[in-house]
Parts: sequence; structure tokens; C-alpha cells
Amino acid sequence: MAFVLSHTTIYPDDLLDDFCAVETERRWWVAYTKVRQEKRLAEDLACREVPFYLPLIERRYMYRGRRLRSQEPLFGSYIFLFADQHERAQSLATKRIVHLLPVIDGRRLHNDLVQVQRLIAADVPLTIESQLRPGRRVRVRHGCFAGIEGIIEARCRQTRLIVAVTFLQQGVSVELDDAMLEPI
Repeated sequence: MAFVLSHTTIYPDDLLDDFCAVETERRWWVAYTKVRQEKRLAEDLACREVPFYLPLIERRYMYRGRRLRSQEPLFGSYIFLFADQHERAQSLATKRIVHLLPVIDGRRLHNDLVQVQRLIAADVPLTIESQLRPGRRVRVRHGCFAGIEGIIEARCRQTRLIVAVTFLQQGVSVELDDAMLEPI
């Protein structure tokens, strides 16, 4: 079966619906890829039917006077696998992975990825946040982000909600009115 990756960032489509590590021998892994190999690895994994999540966001830029758009990985060089040992071996056989790191708390990573996916789906400008600093944990009370939890950080008189993928020590942020937030 030929599988063409057309901005597919997740396989299967329902991967993030429910956390099911209890029911299967699969577990979450974080693959650190060779440089600029995230999309190609996603293609290879889809062809092998290995469950994965590659968060992509649209980037707009100018090149030689032309406005261009591209889908780029939110977390450069990282792709998330939900694989058993056989699927893990298949992913390593692609020769596109530098390191494959096991995730100890799969439920937490799953919840983090669900929240990142909700932010991407909302099509709002996201900012990569590296080396997360300690801050107040909050939950969005209402609006399209209701229920999303994160760490709050004040910058330049604007409030930013950071949703962290703590395993990577990275996250994404969005500007919100602090009236929408409640402390946890």
C-alpha cells in the first residue's frame, strides 16, 4: 500500500483520542531525527503503519520577493512514536533516527501532545518556548482553549500561556487575556 504524506502529522488519525497504553504493549518514544528528516521519517513510519505524531505548523516567509508558506515541525528534529518493540525496530531501520528515547510517563506526554494539537488546530500564532522556566500553573476557563493547562509567564505586559512538552524541555505559547485563566 503506497502512502503519500500530505501534511499528515499523525498516524493513525485517532492516535491522540484516548490514552491506551494500559491496553497494549505500545509505549511512547521520542525520536530525535537527523537534521531536517522529520517529514521523511513520518512518511516512512506511515508506510510501515507505525503510530506517530509530528506536530507541524505553517510558517510564512519571503524569499526573493515572493511570499511562501511551508509546514514545519513545531519541535525541530523531534517526532513522537507510540510503538511496540517490533515497530520500534522498524522505525530505527529507516536510518533517519539519531536517538530513540523512552518516555517514562506516557500518560503525561499524551496529555501534553493533546493540548499542543488543540493549540495547532486553533490556528493561532504559536511561539516556541525553550528551556521552560518555573511559573504558575493555570487552566483556561473559557473560550476555544477551555481546559488547556499550562504555565503562565508575563512578558512585556502581555500574558503568555505556555503548554509544555516537559519531556523535551520545550513548549509552545499563546497570548491570552489573564481574565481567561484560573490558577490550579
